[in-house]
Amino acid sequence: MRKVARNAVTYRIRPHDLALHLFEITLTVDAPDPQGQTCSLPAWIPGSYMIREFARNIVQIRAESAGKLVRLKKIDKHTWRAAPCAGALVLHYQVYAWDLSVRAAHLDQTHGFFNGTSVFLQVHGKEDKPHVVDILPPNEEAYSGWRVATAMTELKAKRYGFGTYIAQNYDELIDHPVEMGEFNLIKFRAHGVPHDMVITGKVPNLDRARLAADLTKICEAQIAFFEPTTKKAPMSRYVFMTLAVGDGYGGLEHRASTALICARADLPVKGQTQMSEGYRGFLGLCSHEYFHTWNVKRIKPAVFAPYALDQESYTSLLWLFEGFTSYYDDLVLLRSGLIDEAAYLKLIAKTINGVLSGSGRLKQSVAESSFDAWTKYYRQDENATNAIVSYYTKGSLVALMLDLTIRKESIGKKSLDDVMRVLWRRYGRDFYTDSKNAGRGVTDSALEALFDEVTGLQLKPVFDRAVRGTQDLPLEALLEEFGIKFTDKNKNSPPALGVRTKSEGNDCKLVSIYEGGVAHQAGLSAGDVLVALDGIRVTGSNLDKLLKRYRSGDAIAIHAFRRDELMAFTVLVKSDVAPHFVLEPKEQPLAAAKMRRAWLRRRG
Repeated sequence: MRKVARNAVTYRIRPHDLALHLFEITLTVDAPDPQGQTCSLPAWIPGSYMIREFARNIVQIRAESAGKLVRLKKIDKHTWRAAPCAGALVLHYQVYAWDLSVRAAHLDQTHGFFNGTSVFLQVHGKEDKPHVVDILPPNEEAYSGWRVATAMTELKAKRYGFGTYIAQNYDELIDHPVEMGEFNLIKFRAHGVPHDMVITGKVPNLDRARLAADLTKICEAQIAFFEPTTKKAPMSRYVFMTLAVGDGYGGLEHRASTALICARADLPVKGQTQMSEGYRGFLGLCSHEYFHTWNVKRIKPAVFAPYALDQESYTSLLWLFEGFTSYYDDLVLLRSGLIDEAAYLKLIAKTINGVLSGSGRLKQSVAESSFDAWTKYYRQDENATNAIVSYYTKGSLVALMLDLTIRKESIGKKSLDDVMRVLWRRYGRDFYTDSKNAGRGVTDSALEALFDEVTGLQLKPVFDRAVRGTQDLPLEALLEEFGIKFTDKNKNSPPALGVRTKSEGNDCKLVSIYEGGVAHQAGLSAGDVLVALDGIRVTGSNLDKLLKRYRSGDAIAIHAFRRDELMAFTVLVKSDVAPHFVLEPKEQPLAAAKMRRAWLRRRG
């Protein structure tokens, strides 16, 4: 049991009304600011770069000291100041929790989940003090089987039990999400470190053994990647917290855990040994969030060291922290033997095709996309594909380009792997310790200098083109050097309108119009509902079948509703001009084969 320092900040949290989705929190400050204690709730959660105004979910709040009410004044949208008081200050408040995502809090009769940024007020001036949390169960007997999952350190609690937990400071407190309910618990070890997978939600016939074995391979591969000699993980324990639903996908990284949401159909079933696309995607998600344990939770942009939780924190480096993580998540699946080379090349091709499908890539660099995440990436509208580029997907292609370029120019002596390990040693390994490098973040200039230093190359032209520029990346020529050929399978493809659609009931609604496509040229707009092609009704499922009856150059009369007005358009169709590249191995010289094996880590 740990000894708690004096003047610790203490919380008590309890599911108060499951049907009304309310958590009840009590915050006690033993030695409040004599001038009046200020408290605030974060406006955003690290890892999700959008102002979310979590304080809007505080339903009611009051303060007291020695049993008497203390005046509490709201200063701004997420900050309160209590009047000076002689003794301990106690705040009582309730939080509405009905956000079924990995970013906030959710509570009902099936489970409870919260991130600290949604429920724990920050006590100004006390952030570096220990923070103690008493997690209480619901009062009703019907929930007596509930347990607690968190990577937070137990103080007066058994593992997976309700009770008292401790964090050494506020930053650590909000980096340990909590899941409560009845869940599947799968335990395994990776290089000696305990790892747990917690799955909430009904998942019939779950293959627990396969999931444990596959996650062990992923986690051990990543630990060994950053610490090839010692194989020492940066945490003493790790928890995957997964909510299985009918349809969902997402994850959010934390220093010793991750919160995930997935479709239950994507989880492995006993007796089925094949690698389904859904299960591969789930393993890729786990791999992505686990890689963040090093890359963004410890190796961080300087602006995140520390986080400013009351306002946007702008960085142009998300292409590194999300894009490089997106590059390595699937590469780890290959290197750990969970997928083969053909499957990996399909994943790269899918990313390339996705990036090339939007004209936004020609208007916004990944550095700009990173900086604009707060206002553009996380607030996408129907024109996003024509205006922005994803620092996730293009960032992963930047990582691919840098990796192959470094391997080629250094004749196999260096790679992106070497750069990542040096980043780890200089910026990540000691981030949460008391060494002289603790809490140091990466800047743009330091990053580029480190690339040149580690590789012995002059990579500014590559950064100018790939990171700061909007040109397409020369991946076809680079991959050719590694014995991989590009083939465009979209040549002579059926006609297409150049739109993205979705079904609304039996209607076919246009979600996005691709710039330069025939729908754009004809005047169709996002939001239009297609009614008929040449007098034949369009439904939510038959558009592609109807288009197959036409040849490039044919004119089609299209009727569509825009709002409640029927409009007519004439479209001159043509074959789908968007590329659909397929990557395949080809005959290669011995030197190319050797470089390819070193990159993909294949044996033989």
